[in-house]
Amino acid sequence: MKAEAYIIKEIVRISTHCRLNSTMWKLKVAEGDDPWLRTLNGHVGRQVWEFDPHLGTQEERSLVDEARRSFSDRRFQIKHSSDLLMRMQFARENPHVTNLPEIKVHDLEQVTEEVVTNALRKGLNFYSTIQAHDGHWPGDYGGPMFLLPGLVITLYVTGALNVVLLMEHQREMCRYLYNHQNEDGGWGLHIEGPSTMFGTVLSYVTLRLLGEGAYDAQGAMEKGRKWILDHGGANAITSWGKMWLSVLGAYEWSGNNPLPPEVWLCPYIVPVHPGRMWCHCRMVYLPMSYLYGKRFVGPITPTIISLRKELYVVPYHEVDWNQARNQCAKVSPVELRIALILINGNCNLGTNSPYEKGQSIVYNLQLNCGFCGGSIVIFPKILYQVNRQYLYYPHPLVQDVLWASLHKVVEPILVHWPGSKLREKALCTVMQHVHYEDENTRYICIGPVNKVLNMLCCWIEDPNSEAFKLHIPRIFDYLWIAEDGMKMQGYNGSQLWDTSFAVQAIISTNLGKECGPTLRKAHEFIKNSQVLDDCPGDLNFWYRHISKGAWPFSTADHGWPISDCTAEGLKAALLLSKLPSEMVGEPLDVEQLFDAVNVILSLQNEDGGFATYELTRSCRWLELINPAETFGDIVIDYPYVECTSAAIQALTSFKKLYPEHRRHEIENCISKAAKFIKDTQAPDGSWYGSWGVCFTYGGWFGIKGLIASGKTYSNCPCIRKACDYLLSKELASGGWGESYLSCQNKAYSNLPGDKPHIVNTAWAMLALIDAGQAERDPNPLHRAAMILINSQMKSGDFPQEEIMGVFNKNCMISYSAYRNIFPIWALGEYRSRILDSS
Repeated sequence: MKAEAYIIKEIVRISTHCRLNSTMWKLKVAEGDDPWLRTLNGHVGRQVWEFDPHLGTQEERSLVDEARRSFSDRRFQIKHSSDLLMRMQFARENPHVTNLPEIKVHDLEQVTEEVVTNALRKGLNFYSTIQAHDGHWPGDYGGPMFLLPGLVITLYVTGALNVVLLMEHQREMCRYLYNHQNEDGGWGLHIEGPSTMFGTVLSYVTLRLLGEGAYDAQGAMEKGRKWILDHGGANAITSWGKMWLSVLGAYEWSGNNPLPPEVWLCPYIVPVHPGRMWCHCRMVYLPMSYLYGKRFVGPITPTIISLRKELYVVPYHEVDWNQARNQCAKVSPVELRIALILINGNCNLGTNSPYEKGQSIVYNLQLNCGFCGGSIVIFPKILYQVNRQYLYYPHPLVQDVLWASLHKVVEPILVHWPGSKLREKALCTVMQHVHYEDENTRYICIGPVNKVLNMLCCWIEDPNSEAFKLHIPRIFDYLWIAEDGMKMQGYNGSQLWDTSFAVQAIISTNLGKECGPTLRKAHEFIKNSQVLDDCPGDLNFWYRHISKGAWPFSTADHGWPISDCTAEGLKAALLLSKLPSEMVGEPLDVEQLFDAVNVILSLQNEDGGFATYELTRSCRWLELINPAETFGDIVIDYPYVECTSAAIQALTSFKKLYPEHRRHEIENCISKAAKFIKDTQAPDGSWYGSWGVCFTYGGWFGIKGLIASGKTYSNCPCIRKACDYLLSKELASGGWGESYLSCQNKAYSNLPGDKPHIVNTAWAMLALIDAGQAERDPNPLHRAAMILINSQMKSGDFPQEEIMGVFNKNCMISYSAYRNIFPIWALGEYRSRILDSS
């Protein structure tokens, strides 16, 4: 935090004397002059980093180097970048000098309206300076470590690596991978995770493809290779890794479980039809099935031949590929012995002990162990818990039987005539759907995994195709650079999502009149980002939901409709419509509001809940065939408390302004949705948050949804239980601080050292304020406000702390805007609803 504050302070000082645009890397927003780019709205929301060696003074470059050195020096303690390169650029482009004092409070009596208003003005002033000219807030949406390898492998096998990526891109990618290598030599599934075979093999291979030697980087490559071999070799990588290595030629296709493209020819009535799956699952396994059906292998270069030697504990030609189909790395014998020794009473070990690594494993998994003061757990449970960090979703027996049957019986038929004719037809069908997805997302695709897989499939189909050329410039929509290096993001950004929240946060402060230009730009962005049409053709044939009137997570060019994004976009648009048009611009056309409501109503499931992109189309038992050992709950689009709550809030806000529009449908929808939220509450009063960390996030949405539906603390036992649950998790020092382990283990876990986190604290604070906590005991709110005020930096910015986003139970992702949005929102609600009322 101190290093970040120093660097920003220096940039502000330099910006008063120098008006250059950037330090070699420049963030370009809402631009796109490549003839192969397509857009619906002039590229609004697009954010791309471009390298220019002539930009920046020597002093500015020195500050960038200092930021990079500072991150590298602390990389094992602080895993998350602070987005300093972007902040440096905006400090020059939007110079910001504030005369507001920096105030720290030491007891609750000092948390006055004046102090809170000062913090809010500082926060709003700073946050307005990092808003892009098109109205959104750019930021880092990285975190997962398995995304960049897919891009590099695809570019390598297509021969486009050095054509598409400058050496500067490749250098920054190497920086990123080295910065996020763990102390044990491996890489995790995400930047804060323990080492896994999936993360380690793919990161190691990526570095080799980017030109790093097997003995480069002061032993870092050797440590990575040692981790792989100590854990059984690359034949024990999970299924997505097996697929990528097979494409590369460093693993055999016979070592993969089948992904038959013929499943796309089944009638839709079949419960396992891909059209019934969650769209992210569907869109990833669509191109994977093409690659499997083709058994595509890239050119076998000297690097690939070398990797075949480096990645396995036996010679490549001796690997038992049939056995490898179901092999996935578990904890190493050494790590398990260390964990067992610790669990059986060796609790007085120093921090430099050789057992520190094992102690970390056990502690991080939150085991109920002897050295932690609990009972000693039995061996099978130890093995299960420690292995879970490597293998989140082990294959059930039904999968082993299914894959073996397909592999030994069905596949031999489909690869020989006349069965091969069916395969040819299936592959053609798959490519139809690939092209449909590409064209209707302007070649961005729903996410980074299917983006590079689709691009590879287009190249395999025709290396000179227009489709492949249209894919190339959209690669850069996914790349983001910060002081930790260049990463591939989990989407092409979180532009609409963050902007919708930011609008609500700013308006909550009752200081909106001071933020007119900021709100006006954000309003324009929201209006420009709404999806105006359904996808073309027969939506049932393409397994697509309606999208006219929806808002996407990122940009209109991406275009996939999402229930909670539509709800949050609608909420923001409705709030802005209440403000003077001379301040924030003309409101969204009422017919477009009606279209948004139509999308929300269309997405409610029979149980009252809302899933993400589409209706839930199949049964929960389908999760039994989840082939991705790394992720949980990926096969169908489940209903979530977050999506359901957002829908209730949006429809309630809409109903107040347009009470007669589809009144009965809206009231019925809200009633069913509220029942879903009550029915899904856990006995302890919590809700599991599936898209944020974790029970504080779920609790915020659960409480807010019920209150929006008309329930109160006094008349709703669910709200009372939820408040009691949140209050029970308040730290002794005040505030809340929840670890990502809550998501993984489905049990509340504090951050190490029981330290508070500004985002968790803000979520809990917002929930409790809505539930009327101030009327019962305002002290938890006062303590939380003190945490937020004292966390604020001199510039008005807030520090980047531990990762707060999650998907599929087990993989964390960065929401870098949350560090600003939610402290402002919580303090805004606190000022306007607690301090003003008192």
